[in-house]
Amino acid sequence: MVIGLENFAKAHLNSGSSLSLSGAALKSELEIFREFLRKKGMRYTPEREIIIKEIFATHDHFDVDSLYISIRSKKGRVSKASIYRLIPLLIEANLIEEVFFDGGQMYYEHIYGHEHHCHLRCVKCRRIQEFSDQRMKDLEHDLSKRFNYQILRHKLEVMGLCSECRDKEKHLSDAPP
Repeated sequence: MVIGLENFAKAHLNSGSSLSLSGAALKSELEIFREFLRKKGMRYTPEREIIIKEIFATHDHFDVDSLYISIRSKKGRVSKASIYRLIPLLIEANLIEEVFFDGGQMYYEHIYGHEHHCHLRCVKCRRIQEFSDQRMKDLEHDLSKRFNYQILRHKLEVMGLCSECRDKEKHLSDAPP
């Protein structure tokens, strides 16, 4: 049975354990993925390792094209097709998740070892602000009780204009014709 990291951590923290979400007690992403592939009867290849290491070396949102360019700039030999084949496996292994679709590209972020968060996204400059709020956890709890659901996860993306883009628009609208 796969248990979400956040629920796993809550269970251990509530039991008095000293586990932290970023602590050394967590397995590495590579260990988790090797185990995942072994259980599925799939091979762990050097190409997959290059891709995974690059994904977890950055803490930014990424798309396949930017990941491919980053790997190639470091003389890594991987195909874009290998990245596309690996992404669904990493999602299934609960190591990354789809974050948003923009400009014809799906963007991802790694989630293993990180607390759940939501996103504010500026529709003008595309800046992303991550945030956590206890009210979201409370809402999940309330929805779970009200509708008799086991909540596994949620995604919240709030889109708007950041303060800098609003200021630029205001400045342009205040300018004389």
